Amino acid sequence: MDIREEKSGSGGRYVATVEGHEAEMTYSRASPRLIIIDHTGVPDALRGKGAGQALAAHAVEEARAGGWKIIPLCPFFKAQTLRHPEWADVIK
Repeated sequence: MDIREEKSGSGGRYVATVEGHEAEMTYSRASPRLIIIDHTGVPDALRGKGAGQALAAHAVEEARAGGWKIIPLCPFFKAQTLRHPEWADVIK
């Protein structure tokens, strides 16, 4: 699954492209060491194909690589953190 990051002034989004459809996970940067994941959007065409899970795992990998923490405001991402206790090192 191809996941790319699009950055804006105070945040950005991770975008997964699958079969011509885009799923996204948006975030805002609260500080140099803290991001807030606030939304995950998966179109109906990609439901059940793991796009949301892939975006969540990608965000965790990016946080680990960048040395920052994540505040999970998005209900989907928050639910994923409860299913993945191994992500606790980057969840605030």
